[in-house]
Amino acid sequence: MFGFTEMFQHDFMVRAFLAGLMVAVICPSIGLFLVLRRLSLIGDTISHISLAGVAGGMLWGVYPPLMALTFSLIAVLGLEKLRRSYQNYAEISTAVFLSGGVALAVILLSVKKSASSDIISYLFGSIIAVNRQDLVILSAVLAIVLIVIGSLYHRFFYISFSEEKAQLSGLPVYGLNLVLMVLAALVVASSMRIVGILLVSSMLVLPVAASLQIARSFREAFWLAQAYALTSVTAGLLASYFLDLAPGGSIVLLAAFLLVSTILVKKAWLRLRPLRAKDRLSAKELAKIQ
Repeated sequence: MFGFTEMFQHDFMVRAFLAGLMVAVICPSIGLFLVLRRLSLIGDTISHISLAGVAGGMLWGVYPPLMALTFSLIAVLGLEKLRRSYQNYAEISTAVFLSGGVALAVILLSVKKSASSDIISYLFGSIIAVNRQDLVILSAVLAIVLIVIGSLYHRFFYISFSEEKAQLSGLPVYGLNLVLMVLAALVVASSMRIVGILLVSSMLVLPVAASLQIARSFREAFWLAQAYALTSVTAGLLASYFLDLAPGGSIVLLAAFLLVSTILVKKAWLRLRPLRAKDRLSAKELAKIQ
């Protein structure tokens, strides 16, 4: 109990938990729509482009998360345009931008060699690196994500399952896709300080993947994904503080553990359920015999 009290006496831990909880809300909120549309790799693509933005910010003396956000927003516009050009091979666009983002990041980092040590906290996350500016950006992104999803929830739901039917019904599919991509860029760029550029895409996918194992409806999957993400972030930050581990790795590893545990528990339950039904049937037959 003393350790918990002492932990929250540090301002950096309070900021880390506030940032982590906001990340736990916004990542699966967007991730669910991306996963259902088979766009799980979009998060990886945007995160690698964000890396180039961070490197550019360090090189030009601009606040790195802001540059990462700028790079990401510009990239998703081109990404969606290219994705429409290759409708039958949509994954090509993600591969092009992912490799391009990494290449640009490497070049920018090689130009400013002193940035190599500073970028570690952006790559893997850091509980002491989160500052007030990051909290302000995350708060703004959280508000934008919740407002947009609340306003366009049913439309996003429709295009997630059938883009063709949504288009035939008169929905502006291209515009909705663009909005979703922009939201994904905002989420990735704002979340990288706590989770890390290399791992932030996992928070878009892992909680959602776990929730889809047991959810019986879209709405239930949405809320279960939030619960999985909140559990992963809270436990991951605690492990990071008490065991002196990288927060991003701790959070994502716990999210992966929850996913595997959910799959195993579900399989065990499905195997056990027929046996229970058989036992009940045997009991009824036995009662008839008696």
